Amino acid sequence: MASDSPESLMTLCTDYCLRNLEGTLCYLLDNETLRLHPDIFLPSEICDKLVNEYVELVKTDSIFEPHESFFTLFSDPRSTRLARIHLREQIVQDQDLEAIRKQDLVELYLTNCEKLTAKSLQTLVSFSHTLISLSLFGCCNIFYEEENPGGCEDDCLVNPTRQVLVKDFTFEGFSRLRFLNLGRLIEGVNVETLLRPLASLAALDLSGIQLNDVGFLTQWKDSLVSLVLYNMDLSEEHIQVIAQLRKLRHLDISRDHLSSYYKFKLTRRVLNLFVENLVNLTSLDISGHTMLENCTIPSMEEKMGQTSIEPAKSSIAPFRGLKRPLQFLGLFETSLCRLTHIPAYKVSGDKNEEQVLNAIEAYTEHRPEITSRAINLLFDIARIERCSQLLRALQACNSHSKTHNMSVALHVASLQLVITALKCHKDDKNIQVTGSAALFYLTNSEYRMEQSVKLRRQVIQVVLNGMESYQEVTVQRNCCLTLCNFSIPEELEFQYRRVNELLLNILNQSRQDESIQRIAVHLCNALVCQVDNDHKEAVGKMGFVMTMLKLIQKKLADKTCDQVMEFSWSALWNITDETPDNCEMFLNYSGMKLFLECLKEFPEKQELHRNMLGLLGNVAEVKELRPQLMTSQFISVFSNLLESKADGIEVSYNACGVLSHIMFDGPEAWGICEPHREEVVKRMWAAIQSWDINSRRNINYRSFEPILRLLPQGISPVSQHWATWALYNLVSVYPDKYCPLLIKEGGIPLLKDMIKMASARQETKEMAR
Repeated sequence: MASDSPESLMTLCTDYCLRNLEGTLCYLLDNETLRLHPDIFLPSEICDKLVNEYVELVKTDSIFEPHESFFTLFSDPRSTRLARIHLREQIVQDQDLEAIRKQDLVELYLTNCEKLTAKSLQTLVSFSHTLISLSLFGCCNIFYEEENPGGCEDDCLVNPTRQVLVKDFTFEGFSRLRFLNLGRLIEGVNVETLLRPLASLAALDLSGIQLNDVGFLTQWKDSLVSLVLYNMDLSEEHIQVIAQLRKLRHLDISRDHLSSYYKFKLTRRVLNLFVENLVNLTSLDISGHTMLENCTIPSMEEKMGQTSIEPAKSSIAPFRGLKRPLQFLGLFETSLCRLTHIPAYKVSGDKNEEQVLNAIEAYTEHRPEITSRAINLLFDIARIERCSQLLRALQACNSHSKTHNMSVALHVASLQLVITALKCHKDDKNIQVTGSAALFYLTNSEYRMEQSVKLRRQVIQVVLNGMESYQEVTVQRNCCLTLCNFSIPEELEFQYRRVNELLLNILNQSRQDESIQRIAVHLCNALVCQVDNDHKEAVGKMGFVMTMLKLIQKKLADKTCDQVMEFSWSALWNITDETPDNCEMFLNYSGMKLFLECLKEFPEKQELHRNMLGLLGNVAEVKELRPQLMTSQFISVFSNLLESKADGIEVSYNACGVLSHIMFDGPEAWGICEPHREEVVKRMWAAIQSWDINSRRNINYRSFEPILRLLPQGISPVSQHWATWALYNLVSVYPDKYCPLLIKEGGIPLLKDMIKMASARQETKEMAR
């Protein structure tokens, strides 16, 4: 099984402190502003973890409450030190960066922080003397400022502030900056002027920026080891400049071939130029490129020998000039990835699962458009793999073989990468659709036992995130189907309230997809089966009972008895088990009216009758509610159902159980004229005597307490006999399950005492013995 070790103590403490800031690190000033306790001093290792984990929690945990003044906790470097922080998306605003401006940051990664404006550019200057790594990827407004900041209020009403591009900012003074990511920088910023003050850049990312002239890059030809020009429309001039950057170890000129038309086409000559001039290259990405000419060796030669990564045997002719195999070669969405001999230890492509996983791993952070297509390929692979599992099972193989272990490793890696992508791009619909579909197949596979509890819990959390964020039918269906792959309720119990709320929200929508409705009701039913009463009461207060009754009412109106109808009654049966409050809700929301209507409309539906009578058995167990069942109409219906042969003995058995509890209240509680109590008692005796004592049952008792309470009494011998029959049947047919339960709940002394009772019938005593 994959690693199931607990989280580190550091991680657990960080998570606890962030969820309980007031009770641990902080106090509230004026009931609204967080303040650090004056006796707390935290090193950068802890502060970095607190900030980075806080950002992650805000992004991925809907229950976690963000604090407006959180970043002010790190305003004083004398008590809190920050060094390396990663901030994302809408979580970060100008005032948050301003709050930590006194810190000596070494790494600052700002990803898609669209709320940051030019005010934050000035804050960046505060870090200029220490900053080594900086990412402004996707911070599309950071070079904009208000045209009329702090101007006349009246004038602003007439002329609202406009966003104006800041053109005079440069990285002057950032003397230590070595790694810079300006991906998706807005048009209009002069990149050359912006970067010119940087003396010795080692890594530069200009993804998505269109530059006609990149000659300025040669100023770092002795220091630049990594250059990313993803989605830049290249030209011959670009290629000549790149060829001069002889220190490069990583070069990425890949592109998204679907995003727009690119004039540039890769040729054999360009690849030869890279191999000849960039001798230190260990990583090259040319994904998405169209080859203008054939760069491969003849097909006969290409197919010879075993697969090799040696450059001398490369199927891509220009790469035969490499001195050693590349560590990484990006060939995603190119024809080259399907070749036999590729001189690289790791290849991104679409040929097989390993290449696809490499693509997801490489592109998840900054390229959701590519990642969604790679996950879609993984979905296809997982789906086909599932279809071939039966065939594989029939093949003789050693389960501990190297092949099996590799398959397990790939499978676990698949899950982890999809989870990461779904977390990283929570608001990207394409990734949520493809990712949730892939999870369904990845969690329902022959490697299920290899998945750790920790990994499966991560799957559940990202699935619930998707359900929260998207009402779109495909995502909702995929998420619900994926949840069906888990042991319910056990594996979902750590998110019990949340998953129930989401499912009830789906079922309460005015317009519903039939398939989603069916799956959601099934899940709701499974979630309230075999859980403790506290859970059932909590779910009942969420509106569970009313939701199920509304579904039943709608199906009745449509004159349809399908799985949704049957699951809804089954769910009501489960949620009312030993929970009087839920039973009362059922009665208060006209549940008995719906029961009678269903019985009349669907007289032949045996499963439906069993579920309904099981539910009413739970209601009848509540003494305070039994008077509401004491009507001529209800008693007549229960009496008639004693003779039902539906679902074996189950409908008759449950009807008799309902009447046994009503009889237990004595003759004085029989407040109706018709039918007569003695007549009903007679029919109950006849029904019980008609049942086969060895009947196998379609029922599951968690406790015998409601049955056992009918034994020590003489007011209703037929109730006593029904209870004794029930116990005898269950312990005879299922001894391993029910004998221990009978002993545990004190049933043996009660049966012995009943045998001594003069009022008990002889046949009841015989059965008790």
